[in-house]
Amino acid sequence: MTDKISILIVDDEESVRDSLYNWFIDDGYIVECAENAKKALSMLEENGFDIILADIKMPGMDGLEMHRRVKTLNKEPIFIIMTAFASVETAVQALKNGAYDYVTKPFDPDELSHLIRNATAQIMLKSENEGLKNKLSTLEDVDDLIGESEALQKVLKEVESVAQSNSSVIITGESGTGKELIARAIHANSPRKYFPLVSVHCGALSESLLESELFGH
Repeated sequence: MTDKISILIVDDEESVRDSLYNWFIDDGYIVECAENAKKALSMLEENGFDIILADIKMPGMDGLEMHRRVKTLNKEPIFIIMTAFASVETAVQALKNGAYDYVTKPFDPDELSHLIRNATAQIMLKSENEGLKNKLSTLEDVDDLIGESEALQKVLKEVESVAQSNSSVIITGESGTGKELIARAIHANSPRKYFPLVSVHCGALSESLLESELFGH
């Protein structure tokens, strides 16, 4: 998992950059370094990074200003502030402005590794959610229901109409005419499309069991 996560380290102290670089490389991440915020922003324009660790106090542009500029990017990476104990209050302010977290110097390797693992898990979860949403948005779309007949076109218009309402919908028709397909199309085009759609085969259940399944004992 970590070999797909890229980290950009931004600090004017070479010893800090070297230490962090070696730690994260050993953990299997893709790592790049920049000695100042200006260079880091230039690198971000060329290549996207998943996680940025930036020192607050650097010559020229500081870490807080860099964070403000990073927030304007289309794909905003996770931003972690590095700070000395004396500037923890400033780091807390950065959290209020949207930074993911902060770490204090000198670093605790275990604590820092744990923080990066948590950030990585969040990135992967977000990526999976976006993938599922994209997949769901392509399933059972009205445009995927192919047909030229006047009757089907009328049904598709009704699907688009009722999908935006909170009304209960009854779909009737002979077996094999696509009732469940229409039900899924309504769900996929509704505000509830990212929530589960539960199908129950009522014909396979007895009357008493059906009542329990739908409404509880």
